[in-house]
Amino acid sequence: MLIAACVKWTDLRPEIDPVHGTVVSTGQGDGFSMADRSAVEVALRLADAWDGEVVVLCAGPEVATAGLRELLAAGVHRAVRVGSGQDRPGEDTAAVLAPVLSGADLGADVVVCGDYSADRGSGTVPAYLAHQLGAAQALGLISAEPEAPGRVRAIRRLDGGRREVLSVAAPAVLSVEGSVGELRRAPLAAALAVRDADVEVRGGRIEHHVEPPRLRPWRPRARVLAAPAGDHALDRVVQLTGALVDRTPPRTVELDPPEAAEAIIEQLRAWGYLDR
Repeated sequence: MLIAACVKWTDLRPEIDPVHGTVVSTGQGDGFSMADRSAVEVALRLADAWDGEVVVLCAGPEVATAGLRELLAAGVHRAVRVGSGQDRPGEDTAAVLAPVLSGADLGADVVVCGDYSADRGSGTVPAYLAHQLGAAQALGLISAEPEAPGRVRAIRRLDGGRREVLSVAAPAVLSVEGSVGELRRAPLAAALAVRDADVEVRGGRIEHHVEPPRLRPWRPRARVLAAPAGDHALDRVVQLTGALVDRTPPRTVELDPPEAAEAIIEQLRAWGYLDR
């Protein structure tokens, strides 16, 4: 079994412009988020239970090599850096990572990601990866425990304090919260042994994406409406306000769900939203 952990090299302590809210990377707090480190720990636990190997894929620049060596010291078998930039939409990042994950030399059975990135915070990369790989997905997990080889018992957080228990079979993509597991501490001997370890470089270049600062509030585009007709101002005002248009008076209806659905559809038809 091969378990892949996807991590992202980000600025954990960026500066925010107080005028227009633009996020500026300082380069002084680069690293992996708690969710990404938790994903690596979950991958290591699955590998220990299934007697498998762990490979870490990182979307980031060359400076991420030092952080990948720390993950090698923690027990990761291989580290691969994909691309040379990291600030891209989740769909673009997944499109670059997926060919590497499904390649002949990797062919990962289970992919573990953090539930959201520390820079953009969209959390869409795991879902896009599952789509690209044609794998099952279990996202936003608060627990992931190995069962039989290739099967994971996962618990997902739902709204209203509820939980959903899943049994996920490989191939699958999991995303975990930062509280699922704390990355194990690397022994000193392993940390010294990987100081000059080579990190593979794969895939195409992920261009750096910088959004221009927005200096004025966003306003929706104005709709184009026909001018009101009428010879007198009163006629035009009446047409604009619709004061003389027949309207359906509001009413309160208590029905069972099937009858309520029929009543809603019939009202939409009466308003002209649905064709008869």
